[in-house]
Amino acid sequence: MTSAHSPGQLVGRQAEIRRIDELTGAARAGRGGALVLRGEAGIGKSALLDHARRAASGFRTVQACGSQYERELPFAALHQLCLPMLPHLDELPDRHREALRNAFGLVTGAPDVFRIGVATLELLSCAARERPLLCLIDDAHWLDAASSKVLTFLARRVTCEPVAMMFAARPHRAAGELDELPGLFVGGLSDTDARTLLTAKSHVTLDDQIRQRIMAEARGNPLALLELPRAGGFAPPDTSSVPTRIERGFQARLADLPDGARLLLTVASADPTGDPGLLWPAARQLDLDLTASGAAAAATGLVEFSTRVRFCHPLARSAVYRAAETEQRRTAHRVLAEVTDPVMDPDRRAWHRAQAGTGPDEDVAAELERSACRARSRGGAVAAAAFLERAAELSLDADRRTERTLTAVRAKLDAGIDDSAAQLLATVENAALDELQHATVDLLRGQIAFVRNTDGNGPMLMLRAAQRLAETDLERSRECFLDALEMSLVVGRATGVMDMVLAAARSAEPAPRSPDVLDALIRLAADGHRAAVPLIRSVLDGDGDGDGDGAPMWTRRPGLAVMLAGELWDPHALGAIVEWLMKTGRESGSPLLLRLGLAQLASHAVLTGDLGQAMAAIAEEEAITDATGGPPVTYHRLQLVAMRGRRQEALELFETVTAAATVRGTGQLIANTQVTAAVLHNGLGDYPAALTAARQAAAHGDLFLAGFSLPELVEAAVRCGERDEAARALESLTERTDASGTASGLGIAAYARGLVTGVEDHYREAVEHLEKSPMVPYRARAHLLYGEWLRREGRRRDSRLHLRTAHELLSEVGAEAFARRAADELRATGEKARGRSGPAYDQLTAQEVYIARLVSSGATSKEVAARLFLSPRTIDAHLRNIFRKLGVTSRRQLRDHPGLGI
Repeated sequence: MTSAHSPGQLVGRQAEIRRIDELTGAARAGRGGALVLRGEAGIGKSALLDHARRAASGFRTVQACGSQYERELPFAALHQLCLPMLPHLDELPDRHREALRNAFGLVTGAPDVFRIGVATLELLSCAARERPLLCLIDDAHWLDAASSKVLTFLARRVTCEPVAMMFAARPHRAAGELDELPGLFVGGLSDTDARTLLTAKSHVTLDDQIRQRIMAEARGNPLALLELPRAGGFAPPDTSSVPTRIERGFQARLADLPDGARLLLTVASADPTGDPGLLWPAARQLDLDLTASGAAAAATGLVEFSTRVRFCHPLARSAVYRAAETEQRRTAHRVLAEVTDPVMDPDRRAWHRAQAGTGPDEDVAAELERSACRARSRGGAVAAAAFLERAAELSLDADRRTERTLTAVRAKLDAGIDDSAAQLLATVENAALDELQHATVDLLRGQIAFVRNTDGNGPMLMLRAAQRLAETDLERSRECFLDALEMSLVVGRATGVMDMVLAAARSAEPAPRSPDVLDALIRLAADGHRAAVPLIRSVLDGDGDGDGDGAPMWTRRPGLAVMLAGELWDPHALGAIVEWLMKTGRESGSPLLLRLGLAQLASHAVLTGDLGQAMAAIAEEEAITDATGGPPVTYHRLQLVAMRGRRQEALELFETVTAAATVRGTGQLIANTQVTAAVLHNGLGDYPAALTAARQAAAHGDLFLAGFSLPELVEAAVRCGERDEAARALESLTERTDASGTASGLGIAAYARGLVTGVEDHYREAVEHLEKSPMVPYRARAHLLYGEWLRREGRRRDSRLHLRTAHELLSEVGAEAFARRAADELRATGEKARGRSGPAYDQLTAQEVYIARLVSSGATSKEVAARLFLSPRTIDAHLRNIFRKLGVTSRRQLRDHPGLGI
């Protein structure tokens, strides 16, 4: 709030002003940033935004405002912010220009949020070339979901741009993306400042007693200090909250208004766009006297009629809307629908029509369905869900109402609002449903349970859906069985859910054509690897898949295919899956598919010893996660940190991941942590810790993970003197690797056998097999184990060759702990390991590794920026750090630098 004596000067707020000045000062120097002002309604957040706008001399300012009534319309707030900058649209690359045009409905298409984020970042960068840019976003708690994601994405990525972003939001509604940004809580004014403001602004004479009571009730809220005297300074004390009291104060201004003026204000409150081109035609539809009604409405001070219709405060808009009678609100929405262009703005027209109705209306319901389709095509899952839910409410026919409700539940799940989806689904669970609808309800309940993480019933609900569909739709039934299996894999075998699902699937009808992946998994569980591997390989390659299209199964269920490739100890199959995932993910633009591809690329790179590529893939995957707001993926980071062998870094990550996985009930992730912990501790020579971790990882027979834990269990058990346990683990490992017949599996099993038997031929066999395998770290470990055995046999000269080879390979890939083990063994033979500088990426962050590798391959800053969802200016800043760390001065030198793992 401002002082009456100095219109541009805030009363108090020195700390807030200092923080805002720091933000704009840094942006002026090219170090962009963001700040979220959080505080209750009326506390002065908007006044602070106004101060920033006035104080940021030399800045260009763009503004947007969230609207409670536009939360369902995708990119509504982003459009507001970008509208003044659209003249720069032609400066963007074609793909970015089209992404923004799609988002704003200028062309048809299916945009995705993170591409739009990159495009908007470049638009801001273009707009800030001549002078710094200040972006002000008020009422951010009312942002539509799509705009919120993009604006948060921008706020995290303007660090190297002359751009300052400020948000104002109410604290209890500012959860989600905004919570990740730097924030400042805006509290009440001090008593001294409150008294100054009240004295300066009050239009009524107040005695000291009344002034003290108003100050006590306002609790330093500036808007309350200004409005409570109008609301009845001499009334009895009010126990309601200050915002509610203020709303009533706003409503009191309506008391003596003529009916026409009140109706005009109601129409204005029902239109969140503030477009006079809608308000005045709507008022004419109601035969209102525009001059008289407009003057009376403006005289209240609640609204300003100018090039835009503006209420004095968001609470004023809601106060006017709530004060209107139900029929008046319906009338307002009806006339707004009539004057809204059905071609240019069909969705807002449909929404107004829906709010104007008094009962079921199939015509409006069908229009809302069409709006949902348009919203979905524009990336507005939240909007689609809202349109569909209202369409269901307006459906007269019971069957249509049920179908629309179920479709709305799916849309809510797509939008990530699972609590609301569960509440909506509950409205049809007791309706008269046919068997297919019952199955759909079970399927949706299963998906909701799975998404919530804390509810382990997802697989069982999917299983029930599969059983319901078994007689009416066999193919869909089998898909539900597989969904249940994939869910149970995440939950973990230890829960017993997977065995229950497999038992139920075993009694189901077989695939209508050739055997499919479900049959392969049933065979594996019932008869073991020797019986199941031929079928698994056939299904994995697509030769015997029940779908009959000859395509590999990973084109339909890539996550499950990855596990099966691991179960076969087949890095070549895993490489083919990764290649397909990356190609398809990039071509389709699917964040989910691309993230899976990058995570698997990182895992494959760890297995094959290209830790630089693993770091680069993790950096890109994390950039997409950050851009889309998706849940974090951690298993590839676990594998990398374990192979590098950095104890403290690894243990901290293990602890964090285990705690999160325990809360979420993801047993598979816990098993991942145990397998990688066993690798870490074996590398460090901490065999008791490795034995404990490997035992836990192998105990429950999780697909892929149990098999990979067995060689770690053999090594740790042998070193700890647990020979019988090592022999049992070797037997299980041999059964798996003999059945798969891959060089990688046979080689790893051979060195495990050497550990148990002490027979030299087994070590030789391991080295021979692994020479044909791309799994370089395991080839190096075969040499290490053979060299260790030779030294203990007193054959020091023979051992040096293998230990030297192990040390060179392990040092080259960056497996630091295992490399130290090899160096220690070499010293024990009387030979000192040659010092190696280590990979260049040891000096860089994962993001810097990614940038360095791309630039080394010839990529421009713009191309790298597009991959990491950053601006080219940010990439150039990172390059300067990379050059400094690596001691180079040009891109050419970077390309020729050894040790980047390219």
